[in-house]
Amino acid sequence: MPDEQFEDLLGMAPAHLTGDRFRTPSTTNIRIWELLTTRAPWTEVALLMARRAELGTFGVWDYLLTSAPTPLQGLRDAAHYVAAIGDAGTEQLLITEDGGHVTLSHANAAELTYETASAIRSFSLGLLRRRLGEALGRPVTPVRVAVAATSPRSHGALAELYGTTAIEFGVPISSITFRTADLDVPSPHAPPGLSDLLRGHADRYLDEAVPLYSWIDEFRLALGAEGPDSPALRTVAQRLAMSTRTLQRRLEAYGTTWSAELEAERRTRVLRMLRTTDLPLGSVADRTGYADVRAMRRAVRRWTGHTSTDLRRGVAPEGPEGAS
Repeated sequence: MPDEQFEDLLGMAPAHLTGDRFRTPSTTNIRIWELLTTRAPWTEVALLMARRAELGTFGVWDYLLTSAPTPLQGLRDAAHYVAAIGDAGTEQLLITEDGGHVTLSHANAAELTYETASAIRSFSLGLLRRRLGEALGRPVTPVRVAVAATSPRSHGALAELYGTTAIEFGVPISSITFRTADLDVPSPHAPPGLSDLLRGHADRYLDEAVPLYSWIDEFRLALGAEGPDSPALRTVAQRLAMSTRTLQRRLEAYGTTWSAELEAERRTRVLRMLRTTDLPLGSVADRTGYADVRAMRRAVRRWTGHTSTDLRRGVAPEGPEGAS
């Protein structure tokens, strides 16, 4: 892919790429994935990116996962420090341990196209499998893989990515499951005490990191800071020290509109509340600007392809129908 398609993206300047302190904005990361999925099927993009993600590509996060006393502890550290490699506001790495099995689920609440969402989810699970194998010094085979996407024409790339053909499609959340016995064993190459040092380094990195913001990032931060009620155009414009007309023209220049951004922010708030609180549905609707619960339920179904009740049962908020 021509370099000029990337060079104007925020965070892609040489000084930003070589400096450990700079955090590439999520808008840039998403745009790169979007460009990749215009050139190849999402399955092949996920496999290619996982192949190229050599140990160390993701800095301290990689070593937190691979240098823990056991791979299972490394996964716990990786989930805790997910902000070291992604936007903690939209990315979640969830671990479920039921005794005999460990399930890793990747949830992403960002606004993504279907192909982009499918590629990122599949890559994330494949990367985790690769890092676990590097921690163990041998490949590790999952007992189950579930991908929040419709079944592609060819499963070859995903079978290579996951080391198995036992892949389920059309589920609400992407996940990969391993036997606990395969992960709760000593990592053969983990020096004693290294995990503690790495966690301290990760804490300092997150404290000292310099986020890079474009204007649209600043706008979305201002929109998200507007409290529980439906934000007003005039209020956000005042926060950004501009008129409402100028704000709308700026949004148009970025290929979006006030109503689209308001809908995206509302979606983020609703799904976050459904996933992380036990508030009654009526309270969630009130706090996110819906006239009634029915309107909110219809919106949730439109966004995710699942019901509000499904989400409350632990289903992640970005099913294949919801990526648009």
